[in-house]
Amino acid sequence: MKQTQRLDKILAHVGVGTRSELKRLAKEGAIYVNGVKVKDSGMQVNPDKDIITVNGGVITYREFVYLMMNKPQGVVSATEDNRDRTVVDLLDEEYAPFEVFPVGRLDKDTEGFLLLTNDGKLAHNLLSPRKHVPKTYYAKVEWEVNDADREAFSQGVTLDDGYETLPGDLKILQTGNEAAGIPSEIELTIMEGKFHQVKRMFQAVGKQVVFLKRMSMGPLGLDPELALGQVRELSVEELSALRNANENQN
Repeated sequence: MKQTQRLDKILAHVGVGTRSELKRLAKEGAIYVNGVKVKDSGMQVNPDKDIITVNGGVITYREFVYLMMNKPQGVVSATEDNRDRTVVDLLDEEYAPFEVFPVGRLDKDTEGFLLLTNDGKLAHNLLSPRKHVPKTYYAKVEWEVNDADREAFSQGVTLDDGYETLPGDLKILQTGNEAAGIPSEIELTIMEGKFHQVKRMFQAVGKQVVFLKRMSMGPLGLDPELALGQVRELSVEELSALRNANENQN
């Protein structure tokens, strides 16, 4: 990012107002830079060094935001949809100016970890098939998931369209029992993200996923304190871990 930018662009980016509204605020004497009243809202400022205030409040500029969501079922991983609520619809209004988008997608009936950001470069790297970013899911599967399934997943399975998946790490947390109506509980870590991949991998071994939740993506795990539908910004440590993993991923 260059050192200086137009003041109105900076203020619009953080949601203070449109350029026409900011021009009016400047005329009204509501905007100051380093204690000096601004007459031209289009002036060049350095958002990292200059102190910008609007109506007495200090403006904190940031180019990107990074959000962790515990996605609930029933909403789609998109920025807009004609029929359903989207994950973006669940965000507070303060994030609207940043135009964030989900990094990858979770099916409408899948819940759990979802990253949202407006950092296109980071998102592209996380989604690149060449990066092999691990994603771990918890699932309930009808009925008995066994060692044969674990071995099959460790070799990679053939999906319904003929695609050969990369090896997956399947952990059986509880073996199900069809007669008792008890599903198996598993954790599966995969290194790719094909459409409906977890469900289709189990279909390939004759099983059906009845509940699916993403627990982690790369170095980030779902915050257990986040209720379904809740969102929080990544901590400094989480963002650092994400960036480091992104840079080191082959």
